[in-house]
Amino acid sequence: MAFLQRSLFSASRNATIVRSRFQTKSLPLVLHSSYSRLASTMVPKLKDPSLFKQDVCYVNGEWVKAQSGKTFEVNDPATGKLIGTCPEFDAQDTKKAIDAAEVAFETFRHKTGRERSKLLRKWYDLMVENHDDLTTLITWENGKPVADAKGEVTYAANFFEWFSEEAPRIYGDTIPSSVPGNRVWTIKEPVGVCGLITPWNFPAAMITRKVGPALAVGCTVVCKAPGETPFTALALAELAHRAGIPPGVVNVITALENTPEVGSTLTTDPVVRKISFTGSTPVGKLLMKQSSGTLKKLSLELGGNAPFIVFDDADVDLAVTGAIASKFRSSGQTCVCANRIYVQRGIYDEFALKFAEQVKNNFRVGNGFEEGVTHGPLIHHRAIDKVEQHVRDAEKKGAKVVVGGHQLEKLGPNFYEPTVITGMTSDMAMASEETFGPVAGLFPFDTEDEVVKLANSTQVGLAGYFFSRDIQRCVRVAEHLEVGMVGINTGLISDPASPFGGVKESGFGREGSLYGIGEYQVTKMITSGGMGQPLQK
Repeated sequence: MAFLQRSLFSASRNATIVRSRFQTKSLPLVLHSSYSRLASTMVPKLKDPSLFKQDVCYVNGEWVKAQSGKTFEVNDPATGKLIGTCPEFDAQDTKKAIDAAEVAFETFRHKTGRERSKLLRKWYDLMVENHDDLTTLITWENGKPVADAKGEVTYAANFFEWFSEEAPRIYGDTIPSSVPGNRVWTIKEPVGVCGLITPWNFPAAMITRKVGPALAVGCTVVCKAPGETPFTALALAELAHRAGIPPGVVNVITALENTPEVGSTLTTDPVVRKISFTGSTPVGKLLMKQSSGTLKKLSLELGGNAPFIVFDDADVDLAVTGAIASKFRSSGQTCVCANRIYVQRGIYDEFALKFAEQVKNNFRVGNGFEEGVTHGPLIHHRAIDKVEQHVRDAEKKGAKVVVGGHQLEKLGPNFYEPTVITGMTSDMAMASEETFGPVAGLFPFDTEDEVVKLANSTQVGLAGYFFSRDIQRCVRVAEHLEVGMVGINTGLISDPASPFGGVKESGFGREGSLYGIGEYQVTKMITSGGMGQPLQK
């Protein structure tokens, strides 16, 4: 989650792979034909240009500039070219958004669940209608290929659909009292104004996953969009306006250099009763500390270091497919990407060969708008630096880069080859640090007990994956992995219907699913005494 470390503070190449323990074969990494030139510098066009909002944020139903007039630049990660500028909000600007949300809350909280459901459904419909433009914005400012961006728009919209269906079904409980004559029941109430801080790696989905449940239960929100990818968030705000979301219910603000100031305002203002944050563990700890002064309700989805385990009884081909999907989705820039791939020694060579061949034959690196590209740039140079550091560290300590392993400077400033490394050991940086890039390190192991200990030997615990055809092992290992989410024989686990979140220093709280609703509610208990009298004669 490298974004928030900054935000809140701020032609082919030959490679070799082991075919057996004694034989190697050269495997060239196939890259996009544009390897020998800069990535395309095309400027994308929107079907509806009014969705591209520059120099304004959405506060209290209006498009407003920063009070200071300051803006910051947003650059295309593929080309380094300027996309546009956005307002540099500060504490005073943020306070205005909070005040607008506070006023709107007093009315919005009393809308029926069915009324809120219809608003979310309309917002969902507008996302579907504007699917192509949202896709274009995501690829432009994030860099992910069009196919990935399309998938994200669908995934993001589905959170609005899901929570529009949950909104009318918010129930309390009737509780049998231990005191004769008392009647006890509970009701669910919205927590209040919510501050939402989202990352750049899913510019649409991380917003809808937070805003959806908040609005479903009657909360109002101030959403701090990521400085790297603000334009998707602002387009969603325009669609909220068109959907008839009342003024002040949804406020979307931007900042880059002032992000620490904006974050501090959200976490310390007593009007804000809830903070939901997706980002790095260090920043999550800072936000938690800042929120403690007003004892806010918190949801923190923080960093991961996901283990991906392949047992020798697994379907190797299925495991390779799952590992490819889990590791290289969005060029490895997701918090649930496989970060440590553990392969049991009996099938290690077979898995390594098939895995590397998939990377070699099926991946094309380039500008996300170009046809056939499967992997775009990383978000910025700091991401490139970290990937390079992890690869060189592994090499220095004895691992072998069998595919990739180099920056693709001829494509642009932020491109890196999809990389496969064998012979990984626990003393390498990748074993303990989240890479957040397109590098797959393969670690051998011998026993089930050994690999579970290795998988759990980290302070974080977001997601974990393993492949096995032994049903008893599946249950046993799933119960022993110290993570919030487990994928068995699959590398993809995200679903609006499934609870998303971690344990240990990966945070707490859940997003999506029926559990996601409760993160934005408080339970009120009501006791009525003097009941149970006999009927009057």
